[in-house]
Amino acid sequence: MSRAFVKEADENPTAGDIPERPLPAHTNYVTPHGREQLELRMHELQLQREQLKAAADSEALAKQKLAEVERDMRYYSAQIKRAIVVDPAAQSRDAVYFGATVRIRSEDDTEHEFSIVGDDEADVGAGKISWASPLAKAMIGAHLGDIVVWKRPAADTDVRIVAIHYPDA
Repeated sequence: MSRAFVKEADENPTAGDIPERPLPAHTNYVTPHGREQLELRMHELQLQREQLKAAADSEALAKQKLAEVERDMRYYSAQIKRAIVVDPAAQSRDAVYFGATVRIRSEDDTEHEFSIVGDDEADVGAGKISWASPLAKAMIGAHLGDIVVWKRPAADTDVRIVAIHYPDA
């Protein structure tokens, strides 16, 4: 077979660019803990990069992984530079703001509790939602007892704010 018909990407799995991780268009608010998490993740990636550099000279898979780690480093570096730390302990306690832990009751009387955090801290399974999520946007500014409309893809639903907590200073 002629070499003219062999794609470079077939020979080198890293020949194609790895797509960049998109940065959110909105402000990167973070809690103090969120800032620490960003810096810790950056440190972990730096260590991974050093380990992969040695293997990348001889292994195609290591080159691919190195490219992914360097892409992630660019993302976290940008997120750290864009970070605006908001201390939840300093927030007003009479309404829902960034950093609040909020308990809501839905129309069917089920209760859920969520902490409003930065994008990179968000983990719905752990009860942490991004401040830019539809639920957080609906709750921000609401007071205890208020009913807010949670705009969901399935259907909008009303939820009542039944508790608002902030960490102690």
